[in-house]
Amino acid sequence: MENSVQMLKDLFVQYGLKVIGAIVVLIIGLWIIKAITKGLRKTFDRRNMDVSLRPFLTGLISALLKVMLIISVISMLGIQMTSFIAILGAVGLAVGMALSGTLQNFAGGVMILLFKPFKVGDYITAQGYDGTVKEIQIFNTILNTVDNKIVIIPNGGLSTSSMINYSKEPQRRVDLSFGIGYADDIDKAREIILDVAAKHGKILTDPEPFAKVVSLGDSSVNFAVRLWVESADYWDVFFYMNENVKKAFDANGISIPFPQSDVHIYNK
Repeated sequence: MENSVQMLKDLFVQYGLKVIGAIVVLIIGLWIIKAITKGLRKTFDRRNMDVSLRPFLTGLISALLKVMLIISVISMLGIQMTSFIAILGAVGLAVGMALSGTLQNFAGGVMILLFKPFKVGDYITAQGYDGTVKEIQIFNTILNTVDNKIVIIPNGGLSTSSMINYSKEPQRRVDLSFGIGYADDIDKAREIILDVAAKHGKILTDPEPFAKVVSLGDSSVNFAVRLWVESADYWDVFFYMNENVKKAFDANGISIPFPQSDVHIYNK
Protein backbone atom coordinates (compact mmCIF):
# COMPACT_ATOMS: atom_id res chain seq x y z
CA MET A 1 0.00 0.00 0.00
CA GLU A 2 2.78 2.37 0.88
CA ASN A 3 4.45 1.64 -2.43
CA SER A 4 1.21 2.35 -4.29
CA VAL A 5 0.70 5.65 -2.48
CA GLN A 6 4.26 6.65 -3.15
CA MET A 7 3.85 5.73 -6.83
CA LEU A 8 0.73 7.87 -7.08
CA LYS A 9 2.56 10.76 -5.46
CA ASP A 10 5.43 10.40 -7.91
CA LEU A 11 3.02 10.28 -10.87
CA PHE A 12 1.23 13.36 -9.59
CA VAL A 13 4.49 15.23 -9.14
CA GLN A 14 5.67 14.14 -12.59
CA TYR A 15 2.46 14.57 -14.59
CA GLY A 16 -0.08 16.30 -12.36
CA LEU A 17 1.47 19.73 -12.54
CA LYS A 18 1.84 19.37 -16.34
CA VAL A 19 -1.83 18.43 -16.70
CA ILE A 20 -2.95 21.29 -14.48
CA GLY A 21 -0.71 23.71 -16.37
CA ALA A 22 -1.98 22.44 -19.71
CA ILE A 23 -5.61 22.86 -18.60
CA VAL A 24 -4.91 26.40 -17.36
CA VAL A 25 -3.16 27.29 -20.62
CA LEU A 26 -6.07 25.78 -22.62
CA ILE A 27 -8.70 27.78 -20.72
CA ILE A 28 -6.75 31.05 -20.90
CA GLY A 29 -5.90 30.42 -24.57
CA LEU A 30 -9.54 29.83 -25.51
CA TRP A 31 -10.52 33.02 -23.69
CA ILE A 32 -7.83 35.00 -25.53
CA ILE A 33 -8.91 33.53 -28.91
CA LYS A 34 -12.51 34.48 -28.19
CA ALA A 35 -11.43 38.05 -27.36
CA ILE A 36 -9.31 38.25 -30.52
CA THR A 37 -12.20 37.01 -32.67
CA LYS A 38 -14.56 39.54 -31.08
CA GLY A 39 -12.02 42.32 -31.67
CA LEU A 40 -11.64 41.30 -35.31
CA ARG A 41 -15.41 41.49 -35.86
CA LYS A 42 -15.48 45.02 -34.45
CA THR A 43 -12.50 46.03 -36.60
CA PHE A 44 -14.17 44.65 -39.72
CA ASP A 45 -17.36 46.54 -38.86
CA ARG A 46 -15.49 49.83 -38.40
CA ARG A 47 -13.69 49.43 -41.72
CA ASN A 48 -16.89 48.44 -43.55
CA MET A 49 -15.36 45.21 -44.82
CA ASP A 50 -17.42 43.16 -47.26
CA VAL A 51 -20.08 41.20 -45.36
CA SER A 52 -19.19 38.12 -47.41
CA LEU A 53 -15.59 38.18 -46.19
CA ARG A 54 -16.12 38.83 -42.47
CA PRO A 55 -17.37 35.39 -41.31
CA PHE A 56 -14.79 33.61 -43.45
CA LEU A 57 -11.80 35.53 -42.07
CA THR A 58 -12.92 35.39 -38.44
CA GLY A 59 -13.67 31.66 -38.69
CA LEU A 60 -10.36 30.91 -40.41
CA ILE A 61 -8.26 32.93 -37.94
CA SER A 62 -10.11 31.39 -35.00
CA ALA A 63 -9.54 27.86 -36.32
CA LEU A 64 -5.82 28.47 -36.90
CA LEU A 65 -5.34 29.92 -33.42
CA LYS A 66 -7.14 26.97 -31.85
CA VAL A 67 -4.97 24.49 -33.75
CA MET A 68 -1.84 26.29 -32.54
CA LEU A 69 -3.19 26.28 -28.98
CA ILE A 70 -3.93 22.55 -29.04
CA ILE A 71 -0.44 21.78 -30.37
CA SER A 72 1.07 23.89 -27.58
CA VAL A 73 -1.03 22.12 -24.92
CA ILE A 74 -0.04 18.69 -26.26
CA SER A 75 3.64 19.64 -26.19
CA MET A 76 3.28 20.78 -22.57
CA LEU A 77 2.09 17.28 -21.65
CA GLY A 78 5.36 15.84 -22.93
CA ILE A 79 3.95 14.14 -26.01
CA GLN A 80 6.45 13.90 -28.85
CA MET A 81 5.22 16.30 -31.52
CA THR A 82 7.11 14.63 -34.36
CA SER A 83 5.06 11.46 -34.06
CA PHE A 84 1.87 13.44 -33.57
CA ILE A 85 2.50 15.62 -36.62
CA ALA A 86 3.33 12.54 -38.73
CA ILE A 87 0.05 10.88 -37.73
CA LEU A 88 -1.83 14.12 -38.31
CA GLY A 89 -0.25 14.45 -41.75
CA ALA A 90 -1.22 10.90 -42.74
CA VAL A 91 -4.79 11.45 -41.55
CA GLY A 92 -4.92 14.79 -43.39
CA LEU A 93 -3.73 13.14 -46.61
CA ALA A 94 -6.38 10.42 -46.39
CA VAL A 95 -9.12 12.91 -45.61
CA GLY A 96 -7.94 15.20 -48.42
CA MET A 97 -8.11 12.39 -50.97
CA ALA A 98 -11.61 11.41 -49.78
CA LEU A 99 -12.83 15.00 -49.83
CA SER A 100 -11.10 16.27 -52.97
CA GLY A 101 -14.31 17.76 -54.33
CA THR A 102 -15.06 19.48 -51.05
CA LEU A 103 -11.53 20.90 -50.89
CA GLN A 104 -11.95 22.19 -54.45
CA ASN A 105 -15.12 23.98 -53.37
CA PHE A 106 -13.28 25.37 -50.34
CA ALA A 107 -10.47 26.68 -52.55
CA GLY A 108 -13.08 28.16 -54.91
CA GLY A 109 -14.76 29.93 -52.00
CA VAL A 110 -11.43 31.42 -50.92
CA MET A 111 -10.76 32.65 -54.48
CA ILE A 112 -14.23 34.22 -54.74
CA LEU A 113 -13.90 35.99 -51.40
CA LEU A 114 -10.41 37.28 -52.19
CA PHE A 115 -10.85 38.40 -55.80
CA LYS A 116 -14.55 39.33 -55.52
CA PRO A 117 -15.91 38.68 -59.03
CA PHE A 118 -19.28 39.28 -57.37
CA LYS A 119 -20.62 40.17 -53.95
CA VAL A 120 -23.80 39.71 -51.95
CA GLY A 121 -26.64 41.58 -53.69
CA ASP A 122 -25.23 41.28 -57.23
CA TYR A 123 -27.36 39.81 -60.02
CA ILE A 124 -25.36 37.19 -61.92
CA THR A 125 -25.63 34.40 -64.48
CA ALA A 126 -23.52 31.35 -63.64
CA GLN A 127 -23.65 27.60 -64.19
CA GLY A 128 -26.90 27.99 -66.17
CA TYR A 129 -28.72 29.94 -63.43
CA ASP A 130 -29.74 33.60 -63.05
CA GLY A 131 -30.29 35.19 -59.68
CA THR A 132 -29.29 37.61 -56.96
CA VAL A 133 -26.41 36.51 -54.74
CA LYS A 134 -27.95 35.93 -51.32
CA GLU A 135 -24.97 34.46 -49.50
CA ILE A 136 -21.37 33.44 -50.23
CA GLN A 137 -20.38 30.48 -48.08
CA ILE A 138 -17.06 28.66 -47.89
CA PHE A 139 -18.23 25.74 -50.03
CA ASN A 140 -21.29 27.11 -51.86
CA THR A 141 -22.82 30.29 -53.22
CA ILE A 142 -26.56 30.76 -52.76
CA LEU A 143 -28.63 32.53 -55.43
CA ASN A 144 -32.19 33.80 -55.13
CA THR A 145 -33.92 33.66 -58.53
CA VAL A 146 -36.49 36.18 -59.75
CA ASP A 147 -39.28 33.67 -59.07
CA ASN A 148 -38.01 33.26 -55.48
CA LYS A 149 -36.21 29.95 -55.81
CA ILE A 150 -33.02 29.18 -53.91
CA VAL A 151 -30.15 27.82 -56.04
CA ILE A 152 -27.04 26.41 -54.34
CA ILE A 153 -23.96 26.41 -56.59
CA PRO A 154 -20.67 24.75 -55.52
CA ASN A 155 -17.84 27.26 -55.44
CA GLY A 156 -15.37 24.96 -57.21
CA GLY A 157 -17.04 25.17 -60.60
CA LEU A 158 -18.20 28.73 -60.00
CA SER A 159 -14.65 30.01 -59.51
CA THR A 160 -13.24 28.33 -62.64
CA SER A 161 -16.03 28.86 -65.19
CA SER A 162 -17.43 31.87 -67.02
CA MET A 163 -20.08 34.04 -65.39
CA ILE A 164 -21.88 37.32 -66.05
CA ASN A 165 -22.20 39.96 -63.37
CA TYR A 166 -24.99 42.39 -64.30
CA SER A 167 -24.45 44.56 -61.21
CA LYS A 168 -20.71 45.18 -61.49
CA GLU A 169 -21.05 48.35 -63.57
CA PRO A 170 -23.34 51.20 -62.49
CA GLN A 171 -24.90 51.55 -65.97
CA ARG A 172 -26.27 49.09 -68.53
CA ARG A 173 -27.46 49.31 -72.12
CA VAL A 174 -30.98 48.24 -73.03
CA ASP A 175 -31.02 46.71 -76.52
CA LEU A 176 -34.40 46.65 -78.28
CA SER A 177 -35.64 45.90 -81.79
CA PHE A 178 -38.79 47.24 -83.47
CA GLY A 179 -40.06 46.48 -86.97
CA ILE A 180 -42.26 48.69 -89.14
CA GLY A 181 -43.90 48.12 -92.52
CA TYR A 182 -42.17 49.00 -95.78
CA ALA A 183 -44.90 51.54 -96.52
CA ASP A 184 -44.41 53.39 -93.22
CA ASP A 185 -42.36 56.56 -92.73
CA ILE A 186 -38.93 55.68 -91.27
CA ASP A 187 -38.22 59.18 -89.92
CA LYS A 188 -41.61 59.36 -88.24
CA ALA A 189 -41.12 55.94 -86.63
CA ARG A 190 -37.68 56.96 -85.33
CA GLU A 191 -39.12 60.17 -83.92
CA ILE A 192 -41.87 58.22 -82.11
CA ILE A 193 -39.37 55.77 -80.57
CA LEU A 194 -37.10 58.54 -79.29
CA ASP A 195 -40.08 60.53 -78.00
CA VAL A 196 -41.32 57.54 -76.02
CA ALA A 197 -37.82 57.11 -74.58
CA ALA A 198 -37.60 60.78 -73.61
CA LYS A 199 -40.85 60.57 -71.62
CA HIS A 200 -39.62 57.84 -69.28
CA GLY A 201 -37.32 60.05 -67.21
CA LYS A 202 -34.78 57.40 -66.19
CA ILE A 203 -33.17 56.91 -69.60
CA LEU A 204 -29.78 58.64 -69.70
CA THR A 205 -29.02 61.34 -72.23
CA ASP A 206 -25.26 60.61 -72.20
CA PRO A 207 -24.74 58.45 -74.16
CA GLU A 208 -27.78 59.68 -76.03
CA PRO A 209 -30.56 57.29 -77.11
CA PHE A 210 -29.88 55.51 -80.39
CA ALA A 211 -32.48 54.42 -82.97
CA LYS A 212 -31.33 53.44 -86.46
CA VAL A 213 -32.44 51.05 -89.19
CA VAL A 214 -30.40 47.88 -88.71
CA SER A 215 -31.81 45.60 -91.41
CA LEU A 216 -34.39 45.22 -94.16
CA GLY A 217 -36.25 42.05 -93.30
CA ASP A 218 -38.53 39.84 -95.36
CA SER A 219 -41.61 41.74 -94.25
CA SER A 220 -40.39 44.65 -92.10
CA VAL A 221 -37.87 47.45 -91.74
CA ASN A 222 -36.10 46.76 -88.45
CA PHE A 223 -34.86 49.39 -85.99
CA ALA A 224 -32.05 48.78 -83.50
CA VAL A 225 -32.71 50.82 -80.35
CA ARG A 226 -30.02 51.26 -77.70
CA LEU A 227 -30.70 53.07 -74.44
CA TRP A 228 -28.36 53.58 -71.47
CA VAL A 229 -29.82 53.38 -67.97
CA GLU A 230 -28.75 52.85 -64.39
CA SER A 231 -28.42 49.12 -63.73
CA ALA A 232 -31.30 49.13 -61.25
CA ASP A 233 -33.65 50.61 -63.89
CA TYR A 234 -32.91 48.06 -66.65
CA TRP A 235 -36.08 45.96 -66.51
CA ASP A 236 -38.34 48.93 -65.84
CA VAL A 237 -37.12 50.62 -69.05
CA PHE A 238 -37.16 47.36 -71.03
CA PHE A 239 -40.86 46.63 -70.34
CA TYR A 240 -41.85 50.29 -70.60
CA MET A 241 -40.36 50.69 -74.09
CA ASN A 242 -41.90 47.53 -75.53
CA GLU A 243 -45.38 48.43 -74.32
CA ASN A 244 -45.39 52.15 -75.02
CA VAL A 245 -43.73 52.03 -78.44
CA LYS A 246 -46.46 49.61 -79.55
CA LYS A 247 -49.13 52.01 -78.24
CA ALA A 248 -47.48 55.01 -79.89
CA PHE A 249 -47.17 53.18 -83.22
CA ASP A 250 -50.86 52.29 -83.11
CA ALA A 251 -51.84 55.87 -82.28
CA ASN A 252 -49.79 57.26 -85.20
CA GLY A 253 -50.72 54.68 -87.81
CA ILE A 254 -47.32 52.92 -87.87
CA SER A 255 -47.76 49.22 -88.54
CA ILE A 256 -45.78 46.40 -86.94
CA PRO A 257 -45.97 43.69 -89.61
CA PHE A 258 -45.91 40.00 -88.86
CA PRO A 259 -44.17 37.46 -91.11
CA GLN A 260 -46.32 36.66 -94.14
CA SER A 261 -45.99 35.07 -97.56
CA ASP A 262 -47.66 35.84 -100.90
CA VAL A 263 -48.85 32.70 -102.67
CA HIS A 264 -49.39 32.96 -106.44
CA ILE A 265 -51.51 30.27 -108.13
CA TYR A 266 -51.15 29.83 -111.85
CA ASN A 267 -53.86 27.95 -113.77
CA LYS A 268 -52.64 26.21 -116.91
